Amino acid sequence: MDYTVRTVGQLEPLLKGFRKAKKYSQANLAHRLGITQQALSALERDPESASFSRLLQILAALDVEILLRDRKSGADEGQPGHW
Repeated sequence: MDYTVRTVGQLEPLLKGFRKAKKYSQANLAHRLGITQQALSALERDPESASFSRLLQILAALDVEILLRDRKSGADEGQPGHW
């Protein structure tokens, strides 16, 4: 399923949802990331406090990817040269 995220605040329920869908506890995912359960809990509650790099690590551990797309209708997909 695809989700449109336009604000950092929208990440909180998505991060928790993807983690729970994988049946990972916070402790299990934190161990995979090399951080404490408390640190992961804090990141889930406040994703804005995480670096982009850390968010990418969390998403990778959850086997989730980010797709960037131009919001304009009719935009050429995959054509950054048209910026």
